[in-house]
This record gives sequence, C-alpha cells and structure tokens, in this order.
Amino acid sequence: MEWEQCWLNYHKVDYKTSPAFQHIYHNSDDCRVLSAVQELKTGLSAMLDITPFSSNQQPERTQQSIQLVILTDQLDRYGLEGYEIALDGNNIKILAATGAGILYGSFSLLRGIAASVPLEQLCGIDQPSAPLRMLNHWDNLDGSIERGYAGNSFFFQDSNVLVNSRTRDYARLVSSIGIDAVVINNVNVVNDAISLVTPRYYDSLKKLSTTFEAYGIKLFLSLDFSAPIDLNALETADPFDEKVQSWWNRKMQEIFSAVPNLGGFLIKADSEGRPGPFSYGRTHADGANMLARAVAPFGGSIIWRCFVYDCQQDWRDKSSDRAKSGYDNFMPLDGQFLDNVALQIKNGPMDFQVREPVSPLLGAMQQTNQILEVQITQEYTGQQKHVCYLVPMWREILQFHTYCQANNDRVEDVISGKTYGNQLCGMAAVANTGNEPNWTGSDLAAANLYGYGRLSWNANLSSEQIASEWIQLTFSANPSVVRAISDILISSWPAYEKYTSPLGIGWMVNPGHHFGPNVDGYEYDRWGTYHRADFEAIGVDRTSGGTGYTRQYFSPNFETYDDVDTCPEELLLFFHRVNYHYILKSGKTLLQHIYDTHFEGVDDVRRMISQWNSIHGLIDETVFQRTLERLNFQLEHAMLWRDEINTYFYRKTGIRDKHGRTIVS
Repeated sequence: MEWEQCWLNYHKVDYKTSPAFQHIYHNSDDCRVLSAVQELKTGLSAMLDITPFSSNQQPERTQQSIQLVILTDQLDRYGLEGYEIALDGNNIKILAATGAGILYGSFSLLRGIAASVPLEQLCGIDQPSAPLRMLNHWDNLDGSIERGYAGNSFFFQDSNVLVNSRTRDYARLVSSIGIDAVVINNVNVVNDAISLVTPRYYDSLKKLSTTFEAYGIKLFLSLDFSAPIDLNALETADPFDEKVQSWWNRKMQEIFSAVPNLGGFLIKADSEGRPGPFSYGRTHADGANMLARAVAPFGGSIIWRCFVYDCQQDWRDKSSDRAKSGYDNFMPLDGQFLDNVALQIKNGPMDFQVREPVSPLLGAMQQTNQILEVQITQEYTGQQKHVCYLVPMWREILQFHTYCQANNDRVEDVISGKTYGNQLCGMAAVANTGNEPNWTGSDLAAANLYGYGRLSWNANLSSEQIASEWIQLTFSANPSVVRAISDILISSWPAYEKYTSPLGIGWMVNPGHHFGPNVDGYEYDRWGTYHRADFEAIGVDRTSGGTGYTRQYFSPNFETYDDVDTCPEELLLFFHRVNYHYILKSGKTLLQHIYDTHFEGVDDVRRMISQWNSIHGLIDETVFQRTLERLNFQLEHAMLWRDEINTYFYRKTGIRDKHGRTIVS
C-alpha cells in the first residue's frame, strides 16, 4: 500500500535561491546529523529543483553552503535539543550542541522555505517548551488499535513488530514536528504484548529503536505491572518482595542491553482492571519506584498514568464523584516518587471530553514530575469522521492559570519545568495514526497531529498560525485555500461542542465505542459519568456543598467554579446542577441555549461544506472528494445529534423552542 508524506510532501516554491543551497557541510557524522543532511537534500530538491552536494570536509572559503555545526561547548546556549539558524555572509548556518538540535534546525529551515518565509526571518535561537514531547500509540500486537480511526497498526501485525520504510517515514513525520519520544504499544498490555520484554522481540525492537534514534526519538514501551506473574516467572508482583525486585532488575539489565535507545516504560496500573500495587496493599509510589530503581542504571524513565478511579461505583450514591479520583489518589503521594518517575495526568478530571475543566492535579504536586496527557485521536470528538481541530483546546489548557504559586503558574509552566524546576516533564498525546494511506483517515485530522507537535515544541504559537503553516505545507500556499481550510479548522471545535454536549456536561455518547448520540448512554452507570437530568434541572453539583470537587483547586479558581454566577458558562453543568429556566449571560434560558446551540452547530457544518466547495480545483482532486464525503457525513450526523438531544430535553421538560423550529418529539 502506498502512503502519502503529509506535510513533508514538499511542493515547488518560488523562493529566492542562493548558491548556499547547493552545498551542505556537516562537522559530525552523528546519525541525527546524517538524517538532517538527507532531509535537506530531499526537501531542497523537491522545492527548489536542485541537487545539493554534501560533505563532512571543511568547505573552501569561497564555497557558499548550508553548514550544520555541532558546538559541544554551547550546551548552555542551545540546550539538548535547541538550535540556531544564522546567516554568516553568504552561508546559512544551523548551530546546535547536539545532533538532535541540528535535526530540528534543519526541519525548521525546510518548513520556512516551504512556507516562503524569508531567510532573515528564520534566523534566531529556538528551544522546545516541553522537555518531553511524547506520542502514546494504543496499538495492539494483532494489528488492531484501541480508539484507532485510521486503519490498523503500522507497528504490529500478527504479533510481529514491523520495521520497514513506513516506520521510517513515520519517524520522519513526527521528528519534523519535534516529537522526541514514542510509546508504540497499548497501555492496556494484554496477550502477546506482555512478551515485548522477552528475547522473542529484542531483535525487531532494536531495529526499530535504531530507526527512531536517527530521528531523535526515544523508544518507550507500555509495561505489564504483573509481568513477573504473567510470564510465569513468579507467583507475585508485590513491589516490596525482594524476589520481584530482583526479577525486575535482571529484566531491565537484559532489555536495555539488547535494545539501545530505549527511553523507559509507560504504566497503566490499578485502572480499569489493569493490575497494580493496590493488589498488595502498596501505593502508586511504591510500584513506580520499584520500576524506577530498576531502570535508573540505564538512564531510563518510568511514566505512570494517573487515570485511576473507581469504575464500580454506585450511581445512586451522590457523594461519589469520579472527577475527584485523580487528585484523591495521587496528591497524598507528592514528594514520594523518585526523580526518574513522571506522573502522566489527563488534561481534565474525566476522560478527554469535548469540554472539561483543567485537572486540579496539574500544578498541585510541587515535588513530583508531571506530564500533561491529551488525546489527538478523536475518541469523543467525532472519531475523525468529524472535523474537530483540537489545537485551540490544548492552547486553553496550556494557558490555564492554576494559581499554584504567584508566578509561572500556568499549565505550560508546570510541564516545562519552570514552576518547580522539574527535569522529567512535558506533554504526551494519544496518537491518531494508522496504516491508511493518508495516515490519519481524515485528511483534516492530520492538522491535530501536526498541531500537537508544534504546540508541544512552542506553546506560544497561535492556533491560527499552526493551521496556516500546516495548510501551506500540506495543500497549497494559495491564499484562498489557506483561508478556507483555516476557517473550517478554527470553527470546528466550537461547532462540535455546539451540536453534541451542552455546557460541559459531556458523555452523551453510546457506551463502549463512544460514537454517536445517546443522552442516557452513561446514565445510571457504574462508570460514574451521569448527568442526572430530570424534568426540572440538569448537571452534577460538584461545589463545596455537593461532591466537594471544587475544593481541589487553588483560589481563586475554587471560588470561581464554586459560585454558579461566576462559573464559566461553558463548564456550568460540569460544576453545578441548574434549572432549565436559569438565565445565562446571553439572556437566554439554559434550555433555550441548548436548543439554539444544537441548531447553530448544524449550520456551522453547512458553512464548512460551502467553504470546502469553494476550493474545488485548487487542491488534489482525490483529497478534495474524500474530505467532501466526510463533511457530508458530518452534516448528517450533526443533524442526528441535534434532533436526539433537543428531542430528549423537550420530552423531559415539555418546553417548546421559542423560535418554533421543528423538534422531533
């Protein structure tokens, strides 16, 4: 199966060329530098119709060139991954302290040329906002992908690890947007995935890690906490058992020796049926630290997910609240985790809904490494059948003030290490790729993958800037194309929110696969994600007088969320139980707002289709038609959402839409 190159599918550009583009000089044969040389050759050849010559020999003084220069004594200036693009007479210089910096600088230069940015404007020093910029793949060894909407895995097939030109092109794609760590297998480690830490897979993992290393990417694996039992080695996985500790020490010695460039392991424990330290009366810190000690001699890290909650709770118990679980489980453990452990915290307290408050755990733990987890794959946001550009959501999260201290209190500051000086911190995202030719199923969904990488590198980039950049690299620099697709992307998240879940309530989806409207799908449910709608009101009281969830926030966020009059209306029903006649700031009643937004969301999709049709003939016809097909499906599905949601509330309340629009009852 042939596949596309997404934003690396370089187009011809009208760019002021220089003789410097004809020659590439590099002072190191580091594998990442050699990748940078090859990427420059590929990109310059395609965009400028030239064939650059490369050499590791010092060029003659009269020879103009792109010079890739590692300056090992400039680590303080550039950091481990930063770089500088500079003009030195007629030479273009990419300077860095490491091969990784040279690689990222080379991709930056190519990106600028592709977008026709003058060389002078590309000059300067650039360093990543987040030290760790990770992708989590939920791929299974049989080739399936949990929450995957773009085909099957390109890492696994029939219990084999795939290492081929596709995995190399994947490394190119994600490296070009600054990704430096990849977890290749599902956090739910079952079946043959348990054996990834056995010699059966070491050779293929070594090949994959070598491919990744050439593009500055550390290989991570999801780990089975009960591996000593599941691999028939021991009868227990108790982290305090000396035999268990010795087993893990030997296992880590074995795998790190066999698989170079291994960064460490991601663990989902004591969550949704996954085994963990709770089975032995131990804490998350006990379990994580045991593994952390085992990987420490090899420079390895343990990433421990905080998605832990009681999935057996009684819906009739109004004092229980799933939203509180992450904080309640981990906050008492602050300061108990070793330095090579990082807690991976979902952006919200629930589960990647279209709108959630920022998790109060972010910033609360002052002595613990923290990683922000977001979801690129659109599990609850249309599953890549709907356009839903998520960069604006992520930007809101990153810019959120936690008030954990007077300065440097934003989520961005916490995960960059500015707040508490943490070293092992950053961002992780559940990936949205598969073996479809366009990688993400929907062509427009690739904007989320690209946008995540760019935002994790530079949290100050705007959603519009990222969208424009991606469109120019992927489709065309034609102003009509850039304007139309950018408008579609920027309006898509608000539109999806309008026609699905009102005012932060979330969860009105079909259980299991999480696609399509089902207002009561999780009502009366053990997962604890109900909305409690009746004929008078809707919402869950999470205030200090309800479940007490608001108390997990620092002031003034606590007071803001706790008061129905100051609570942001987009989160109103997440924090408060509200009567349908409650008047919003718009002057509308709560119920009329629900009716109106669901009609508005459908109209927004109609506008998207009109905008897409306006660029017919200006982009590739195959891409145009397959995207139009998805947009037409999105319109039909948005109307279904509108009709089911509005009918539900009309039947609950008997209150008509004041505009007299048709509501199927």
